[in-house]
Amino acid sequence: MHAVILAGGKGVRLRPYTTALPKPLVPIGDQHAILEIVMRQLAAAGFKTVTLAIGHLGHIIRAYVGNGSQWGLRVGYAVEDSPLGTMGPLLTMQDRLPEHFLVMNGDILTDLDFAGVLKHHESSGAPLTIATYARQVKIDFGVLTTDSGSITGFQEKPSIDYRVSMGVYGVSRSALAKYTPGLPLGFDELVLDLLAAKTPPAAYEFGGYWLDIGRPDDYDRANAEFSTIRPVLMPFEQTGVTPGVAELPVPAARTAPDDDDTVGEPVTAGAESDGRAA
Repeated sequence: MHAVILAGGKGVRLRPYTTALPKPLVPIGDQHAILEIVMRQLAAAGFKTVTLAIGHLGHIIRAYVGNGSQWGLRVGYAVEDSPLGTMGPLLTMQDRLPEHFLVMNGDILTDLDFAGVLKHHESSGAPLTIATYARQVKIDFGVLTTDSGSITGFQEKPSIDYRVSMGVYGVSRSALAKYTPGLPLGFDELVLDLLAAKTPPAAYEFGGYWLDIGRPDDYDRANAEFSTIRPVLMPFEQTGVTPGVAELPVPAARTAPDDDDTVGEPVTAGAESDGRAA
């Protein structure tokens, strides 16, 4: 199984934490970076290869992750020289991706079954599968329904239930076939195009733990909760499923991969290894 991690954003909303560190490497707890937790989760779920789509401060991510061998993974890189949107980076590497693969943001804390998402996607036959999470918004006002100047309905401080995208997707290459590599492609554009073509995405509904580290409040919450949720996020720590722990700060040895590992060599989008085993 193969995963693509989107790690090229500037993390503007999380400043000042992301002034010197890319968002996927901000520390959680005393020992881990978000990206390390994700890597260990993917390895425990049975993924063997990962492509990291990097841009802003990408050299720091490369130095930290290297070739991924410390987690039993093989990692390659796709460099985003200019912003390409959520799905645009996939277009530069689609000829080197398997038919079905997982795509996820690199700043998510969740106990979602990543392998389950991909298996559900493969069996659904849909070009795209979106992991979804239930949210509820409380409206702090009395809500009126009007028609031709008259009040026709009233609700006192209602709650609205809806499902949101978790930033984790199962993707088939067929979903990307009509788009031009090198041009931006947003998640919203892809979904709307699939709906217009009457090939709707499948949904993978999830009700466990999920936190998108997008704002300082989210980041503070993640650190406050980490000691409690750590056994949920990383149950394999008790069983030794995944090898090694990447410590912070980055060990100097991790800045240079093995001499015979081409994954760690300088690359540009569309030209480098995708991280899949030969």
